[in-house]
Amino acid sequence: MNTALPNGLKVLDLFCCQGGAGMGYHLAGFDVTGIDLAPQPRYPFSFVQTDAIGFVREHGAEFDFIHASPPCQRYTLAQRIHHRDHPDLIGPTRAALEATGRPWVIENVEDAASELRSPVTLCAAAFGMRTYRHRLFETGGNFTLTQPRHRPHTAPLTKMGRPRAEGHFAHYVGNFSGVQEARTDMHVPWMNRDGIRECIPPAYTQHIGTALFASLLGVAA
Repeated sequence: MNTALPNGLKVLDLFCCQGGAGMGYHLAGFDVTGIDLAPQPRYPFSFVQTDAIGFVREHGAEFDFIHASPPCQRYTLAQRIHHRDHPDLIGPTRAALEATGRPWVIENVEDAASELRSPVTLCAAAFGMRTYRHRLFETGGNFTLTQPRHRPHTAPLTKMGRPRAEGHFAHYVGNFSGVQEARTDMHVPWMNRDGIRECIPPAYTQHIGTALFASLLGVAA
């Protein structure tokens, strides 16, 4: 992945974790600031440890674009099976984003589809990775994203926790095997296992950032 020339535009990366989303926007040429309630010593860009929704309410309008990845635990099957309760942050995040007047995107897992409005699905295989890792993206603030072609899945998926079998795609979730392989496959060499199992591959947000920049140029023109 090649870094674009700096474009002078600022992205706010909410619920940033270890910076998969932020790296993609950086590669697309944006200046990135990450926000997370937990310390993120591996985050590779400017970072503020604070409440994401509170920060965007106060400072969101200072940025050219806002990306938000509210925690997905409320929507995952594993959490529902274990009857664990997690707050719904998609709705409050959307309300805070809409109030900024800036273009934005909310990202989450497939199990959150009912909470998102007309989301676009991105698949890692479409970007040349040996995993699928579907993620959904809802856009707003006069920014829209076109659904790319989604090819049928033909490679089997190795079961969670097992080393990737020959000819299979990997499942980088839970206590998965092959951290170094995952780093290489998803282009996240600075991350540890905790970051990898929840991250967005930077290729996703590099794609979004490229589309965003073209959109902003159209508005400016």
